[in-house]
Amino acid sequence: MLSIGWQICQTTEMTTVAVIGASNDQRKFGNKAVRAFLRAGYKVIAVNPKLATVGEKVEGCDTYGTVLDVPHDIDLATLYVPPDIGEDVISSIAEKKISELWVNPGAESRKLIERSRQQGIVVREQCSIIAIGQSPADYE
Repeated sequence: MLSIGWQICQTTEMTTVAVIGASNDQRKFGNKAVRAFLRAGYKVIAVNPKLATVGEKVEGCDTYGTVLDVPHDIDLATLYVPPDIGEDVISSIAEKKISELWVNPGAESRKLIERSRQQGIVVREQCSIIAIGQSPADYE
């Protein structure tokens, strides 16, 4: 899985990723993902409505309430939220014209996957940290 995910990143030349469910808690995968993408050289957009409301950053990255609040293009979104929240953000991902969505373990549901594909979004069910050649264990 590691080499396949890494190949995906290299061939699509993605540079800006929205981490939906970004967190300030370094024990959570929503934070580990932010740090992993930063280490891998991505521009990271942290998406967390609660943190955005109070103006908090995540690992130095600006935080937005939704991808629609981001003033520039986003190449990729990765989900670190429960499936019911993920299902609710699919329409904003499609409206923002984010063409690829990585759905991490625990964030997936059949409804979320189907709704994403109906919107023309390419869905990858995988751990995005591993897919970019990193290990979650490196961020303990």
